Amino acid sequence: MCGIFALISNKSISNNTKIKKYALSMSAKLRHRGPDGTGYIQTNHGCFAHERLSIIDPNGGNQPLYYYSKDKNLILCVNGEIFNYKKLREQYNTYPYATGSDCESILALYEYNTTTTTTNTNTNTTNTTSTTIPGILIHTEIVALLGQLDGQFSFILHDTLTNMVFVARDPYGITQLYYGLDKYGNIHIASELKALVKCISIEVMPSGAYLYFNATHPIINPINYFAQTKGGSWLDSPGDLLACARAPIYNSSHPHPNNIQYSYAPQPILNADEETLLLEQIRNTLESAVAKRLMTDVPFGVCLSGGLDSSLIAAITMRYMRAHPEQYGANPQLHTFSIGIKDESTDLIYAREVAKHIGSIHHEIYFTPEEALNALDDVIYHTESADITTTRASICNYLLARKIQSFGIKMVLSGEGADEILGGYLYFHQAPNDKEHQLECKMRVMDLGYFDCLRTDKSLLANSVEGRYPFLDVNFVKLCININKDVKCQKGIEKYILRKAFDLKDNSGRQIYLPESVLYRQKCQFSNCGSNHCETLKQYAESEVTDKFLIAYENRTILYPVNTPPTMEAFYYRQIFESMFPGHGNVYKYWIPNTSWANVSADPSGLCQTSYRANEQYLNV
Repeated sequence: MCGIFALISNKSISNNTKIKKYALSMSAKLRHRGPDGTGYIQTNHGCFAHERLSIIDPNGGNQPLYYYSKDKNLILCVNGEIFNYKKLREQYNTYPYATGSDCESILALYEYNTTTTTTNTNTNTTNTTSTTIPGILIHTEIVALLGQLDGQFSFILHDTLTNMVFVARDPYGITQLYYGLDKYGNIHIASELKALVKCISIEVMPSGAYLYFNATHPIINPINYFAQTKGGSWLDSPGDLLACARAPIYNSSHPHPNNIQYSYAPQPILNADEETLLLEQIRNTLESAVAKRLMTDVPFGVCLSGGLDSSLIAAITMRYMRAHPEQYGANPQLHTFSIGIKDESTDLIYAREVAKHIGSIHHEIYFTPEEALNALDDVIYHTESADITTTRASICNYLLARKIQSFGIKMVLSGEGADEILGGYLYFHQAPNDKEHQLECKMRVMDLGYFDCLRTDKSLLANSVEGRYPFLDVNFVKLCININKDVKCQKGIEKYILRKAFDLKDNSGRQIYLPESVLYRQKCQFSNCGSNHCETLKQYAESEVTDKFLIAYENRTILYPVNTPPTMEAFYYRQIFESMFPGHGNVYKYWIPNTSWANVSADPSGLCQTSYRANEQYLNV
């Protein structure tokens, strides 16, 4: 993926060299996301910069992409990947594609959907003329357009003839996007907060949302959602969508995204035949999701933590490569990577076992508690979050990505999303009923852009490595999100249905995908760096307490009324955050289990949940 920046002005800026210099300086703050090239285009009402990490068509596909004709003048900056771009190219084959970039399919879609051709016949003669009129999209058309994109993306598109600006973010917030206003009313849009330094008010672009507004108007239209539908469906069809505006930039009666009410879609308990069919669908859908994410022209690998989710992704990837020798050779080589504190992390042991089982080339990266502490400021700078769990886990991702990049790997697959979709966190055992379980899953999925997706996106791209997440395939989410709680989690085992789907043996009795010790290993969240990693960070934060710190902490609700830090550790992280991004504590959230359920601990590590058992394995099930 890449880094994108845009500045939209209602005044003419086409010849403004100061704005060009400023835009390029802001884009440079994103260069870690895309060190392979910088692109820039300036129009009458906007400037667009792109920092490229070349994954598809490395020798072409530089951005901003553009399309010029007598009827249209389009400019596009994209951060992301469109996995079905070949299908879209076949479908929209009249568009004059100029590159091999997957992102150019967005231009083709927009050009097709905004072109209206009228036929005029002169009644006095036999002459017939055709006129092409550039159109303005309405909400249902935008929903249909974005619904055709299968990928992870944030983009900014400018139609200079109509002056319309089109901004969108993928359904689950895999890619990051922020926007804000400066004191002159200019709109700034960027992949990261650090490129919006001139903005007096900044917001996170919600997952599955878009903006569509006229560049000459000083106020953006309300944000609209394309990724959530009523009636219990989930990314199933367009229509009946929610619209909202973000405070404090805009005044509106629309609901704030944080107050969205999700629909409950009850599903029955399955009989044996129905469950067998579901297991096959889960297996096939996830394997397809992995296959489409292997679309790349550069070396790739897999982040292998030793937990169920990343281990499944690694196993499926290896099987796919072996099944396609014409593409990967007779003896395909898959690089897997794990990280931890040496002699402390049990995850390293399980990751090693998985690598041996699937036959990958495995790399173990070790770090010390001191190295973790030394990376703390860098991690908060790159993640732009002071959330406790995000900070703890991002240190591991950040240090791991640094090593991955040194091997020449530019893209990795990872296991994010499964816990949210299938209720894999240990506190889900306490869900009082199916409705509560399902709604919690949906909320967690739509919040991924604040947590797991933010963590991996920014930690990896801080080192110029792209992450892809097969569990967050739209088809997999649609298949699994509404499955009944008692089907998802059976026999007291979280994600039971996922484990069972891949519990297959060959003729010799060997597990095809994963060793049973990993396939039925209990969820152990945020542990992949070592058992003492989290405690070290907590103790370090508390050791920094001075009288001045303690006074500030006691007055934290006054000092930080938005996202007030709940603990000393969180307060310490917030102080680092404020030193870098003062006044913008609204852009992140705290990951906290649902304590409205009985017997659920607020401790985000999972170690205090009643269902936690150290090194638990669900065998003989």
